[in-house]
Amino acid sequence: MSREINKDTQLCMSLAGRPGNFGTRFHNYLYQELDLNFIYKAFTTQDIQAAVGGVRALGIRGCAVSMPFKESCIPFLDELDASATAIESVNTIVNDAGFLRAYNTDYIAIAKLLAQYQIPTETAFALRGSGGMAKAVTAALRDAGFKNGHIIARNPQAGQALASAYGYQWQAQVDELKVDMVINVTPIGMAGGAEAEQLAFAPATVDAAKIVFDVVALPAETPLVRYGREHGKQVITGAEVIALQALEQFVLYTGVRPTDEQIARAAAHARG
Repeated sequence: MSREINKDTQLCMSLAGRPGNFGTRFHNYLYQELDLNFIYKAFTTQDIQAAVGGVRALGIRGCAVSMPFKESCIPFLDELDASATAIESVNTIVNDAGFLRAYNTDYIAIAKLLAQYQIPTETAFALRGSGGMAKAVTAALRDAGFKNGHIIARNPQAGQALASAYGYQWQAQVDELKVDMVINVTPIGMAGGAEAEQLAFAPATVDAAKIVFDVVALPAETPLVRYGREHGKQVITGAEVIALQALEQFVLYTGVRPTDEQIARAAAHARG
């Protein structure tokens, strides 16, 4: 039975150019499961300054931030956590009595997964992508001690800037490059997209690798993840990333850390 909304119910929200349902379903499921007096709703905006001002003025407890607002919101915040400072990008705002502190739980999630899977730092990698999420992944790799990396990006300006900022090499295409870990941080393989059925890396590149990491969250089994599993690779999925970053947001908002079983049920519900 759902808790009744009342004057003391705390609102958490998201701001995205194209709002989705994962966060709404994930957070609301756990609020009900844990009997917390919270509610979560997704929004978009044409005025990021006014939207952040509304978070502050209305006492909204937490706000998830997605593209295209991850950097444009920063001037209107009070403090950046180290996770956000590391990449100058925000995906979580926590409101403590009008003081807005920002975090990047994408970065936190990637760092935790690298540690959880005990990926050796001498592992050579190729990361495909150059957007905001690619920055979070690249920074987490650099901060974890990975030295030998290649940024694969067709946009030379964005690709070179990302590579040089974190001490890696850039190239426009994978070509004959062979590495131990391939990481997809592009929309290739994403459900509903034009490239939903495509592999983010050529089969020969994946065959030469030991680890496949796809940050695409929906579907959980992307073409790259399926190919990696079928060929005996160690696989890290975007479903793990999105659930872990949402969990860290949940803890920041509520101060409550659900059990592993509750997290798994919430993530399955959110994907369904």
